[in-house]
Amino acid sequence: MTTHQGGSREDGLREGGLREDVLTARRIVVKVGSSSLTTAAGGLDADRVDALVDVLAKAREHAEVVLVSSGAIAAGLAPLGLRRRPRDLARQQAAASVGQGLLVARYTASFARYGTRVGQVLLTAEDASRRAHYRNAFRTLEQLLAMGALPIVNENDTVATAEIKFGDNDRLAALVAHLVRADLLVLLSDVDGLYDGDPSKPGSSRIGVVSGPADLEGVEIGSAGKAGVGTGGMVTKIEAARIATGAGIPVVLTAARHAADALAGRETGTLFLRTGRRTPDRLLWLEHASSPRGALVLDAGAVRAVVERRKSLLPAGLTRVEGEFAAGDPVDLLDENGHIVARGLVNFDARELPGLLGRSTHELARELGPAYEREVVHRDDLVVLSA
Repeated sequence: MTTHQGGSREDGLREGGLREDVLTARRIVVKVGSSSLTTAAGGLDADRVDALVDVLAKAREHAEVVLVSSGAIAAGLAPLGLRRRPRDLARQQAAASVGQGLLVARYTASFARYGTRVGQVLLTAEDASRRAHYRNAFRTLEQLLAMGALPIVNENDTVATAEIKFGDNDRLAALVAHLVRADLLVLLSDVDGLYDGDPSKPGSSRIGVVSGPADLEGVEIGSAGKAGVGTGGMVTKIEAARIATGAGIPVVLTAARHAADALAGRETGTLFLRTGRRTPDRLLWLEHASSPRGALVLDAGAVRAVVERRKSLLPAGLTRVEGEFAAGDPVDLLDENGHIVARGLVNFDARELPGLLGRSTHELARELGPAYEREVVHRDDLVVLSA
């Protein structure tokens, strides 16, 4: 079902009923983009930050709130004399180094008006795909909430490289929502929802409710916002909504200026209904946040075992090893035509595997010892990407 702005009263009533999930949410992740916090020239807009904090403070009267905030690089532009977001990684990291401190200091001062302490949590995609790292992130976030603090999450732009970046904070927010077992994800931007065409052109209508992928067929999805200080756009927000709703978390997408209405369950922005159920944390992060360090090529029998029967990958099904990786790294699993069918955490170093190709675990255990009677990728550490 898709409800467009200006639809019938019946549509509006249905939409209002669907937003019951918003009203009953007891743990909410709110993501705000750079353009909603800063000026186009760079530098924080204190009034915008305070306005957001006012809304979040009100929401904390009935729910726990985790804030995923962009804005570190944008906040560092003006103080460093940069007129626009730099293209090179080194200057982006320098801007983030300056801007992250300014961003958290501004939030700290603003939330202090309500007697609320904040805690900074910086993550990279590598933190997400490493078992111990994501466990530590979960414990930190849980403890901050238990102690009455408000966690402020951002990508660790000062150290993240292209290989270990989430790419945008929309995706990070969806993964954090899953990690903290949130009841709701709210994506705040400089646009007031998803439109069925270019919002600046006459005749375009806001889509009130998206119940599944079919509702997005034929919808023109735009790129990054007009301010030019962020990295996301509507594409990344749709992807974030897909990740969250597929894991059982409803999503509201709206403009930052409508944040109060969104958190109060009023009919604003676009509501994405949940489409799936919660999945194990590690598998969601493995699918959406990990960067494969290499690849394993499987024979046809191994592909069927992994994809159709959801079995572990054994050495007997391997035909080739690509790349350099260590035990515990994420790797792609390819069929004989080079198509990615799954991703998993490998149990062997790349240099060990060539000698194991096509051999049974029993044979390997007899020849090399019991340590080799194990899976190359265990089914519990594997997510199927193609069925």
